[in-house]
Amino acid sequence: MPVPTRVQPEKNIWVAAGDGDLERVRELIEHHSYGPNVPDENTYTPMHAAASYGHLHILEYLISKDGDVNITDEDGDTPLYAVENIETARFLVEHGAVVNRINAEGISPVTALEEDFPEVSHYLQSVLSSAASNAPPSSLTTSPSTPPLPSQHAQNQASEILTTNLIEQAQDIMRRAEVEGRDPEEELREVVGRAVLEGVGIGFGMSLDTGREDGDLSGDGGGKKPRLDG
Repeated sequence: MPVPTRVQPEKNIWVAAGDGDLERVRELIEHHSYGPNVPDENTYTPMHAAASYGHLHILEYLISKDGDVNITDEDGDTPLYAVENIETARFLVEHGAVVNRINAEGISPVTALEEDFPEVSHYLQSVLSSAASNAPPSSLTTSPSTPPLPSQHAQNQASEILTTNLIEQAQDIMRRAEVEGRDPEEELREVVGRAVLEGVGIGFGMSLDTGREDGDLSGDGGGKKPRLDG
């Protein structure tokens, strides 16, 4: 009598993405109507799984199928929060991942990765520093006692980041509210309120930074940006 063999269950899209199994990921997306941004029960997406295990070929394929490099889970974490090596972080940044952002706990990718993956954290910090150094210089005729307004470019960047974060958080709230069968109005109102306060804080921080860079109001010769992520 033949001995029955155990049939291994087929991988779901999150496991396949984490395993780097492009054939299975492609099959599920192209023949079983899965999407690259579909969340599992923990709101973890194939984009997060592929980023976590550093499978660039999976990320490249998912992005070609409208995968969102800034998709968030229930904690507000994008795939960038899940990376464990510089190569994957660089790939995401080059494909539009937002570095200067915060999650639901007020933590940035730089801070989130600092302890376990310091080299990745340092790379992301260098991306932010490079972006800051490439910002248009302030007027040299501005009085040190009167910090100039941040450049239009810097204001636009800050506005874009805030808007992106607000949209992502609102979409996450709506998704969870639909699943849980509840009214999301109160939670949405709180998120909008926090976004307004955050915008005021960032604007104030930008003004302080500009003043320190041009007039060194701190007196310590540096232009260190005040922390806004807690």
